[in-house]
Amino acid sequence: MEWHDTGFVLATRKHGERALVLHVLTREHGRRAGLVRNGQSARQRGAYVIGNRLDLTWRARLAEHLGTFRAELENSHAALFIDDGPRLAALAAAAALALMTLPEQEPHPRAWRGIRELIAALESNRGWAERYVRWELDLLAELGFGLDLARCAATGGNDNLIYVSPRSGQAVSASAGEPYRGKLLSLPQFLVNGGRPSAAELADGLVLTGFFLERRVAGPQGRKLPAARARFVDAICHRPTIDGWV
Repeated sequence: MEWHDTGFVLATRKHGERALVLHVLTREHGRRAGLVRNGQSARQRGAYVIGNRLDLTWRARLAEHLGTFRAELENSHAALFIDDGPRLAALAAAAALALMTLPEQEPHPRAWRGIRELIAALESNRGWAERYVRWELDLLAELGFGLDLARCAATGGNDNLIYVSPRSGQAVSASAGEPYRGKLLSLPQFLVNGGRPSAAELADGLVLTGFFLERRVAGPQGRKLPAARARFVDAICHRPTIDGWV
């Protein structure tokens, strides 16, 4: 069997002396893997950098086989910020999360759009940390664990939402949450009302999404979130400001 699609590189690993196993997130076919013959050659390996967009043809005798990729480089995205550590960390974190969490051989349109929009923000060097937080929210929704940040879990209203319930993943208003404030998560206002987030709000956003990724996705599988995400969070949360992140 055979299919044709476009995809972003999530990871590679060496296979023998010359080949690579390539992991990608494709637009129509979801997360897939395949063998690239001669993928370690000097001529080809530059195409398989995390975040690069590839034109892909996958072939295998049966759908459950690893199969082989024929790939052509469409866009070398990461080359535009190869010397920018925080932006590279954001890209690596998003790719590692997609690789760990998304089931194979299933379409993931929201995750695909999220990766595409994150890469566009990283390339423009504008608002990319906010876009990263929204990518993780989109990922939770794609996995069936979307958060309801539009109305209060207790009152059903949408006024003064400043908390999130760790149990339900729903927003909670200031008045309803006051007796339980020590047990609730902070809800960054840029996720509710838009606007430009502060560095503290971005950090709160990463705590929020990280909590639910750990609690609902990684934890039940007996796994931890990828080290690449921890490195990105460290890069963001321990600096007062980074060019282009808001």
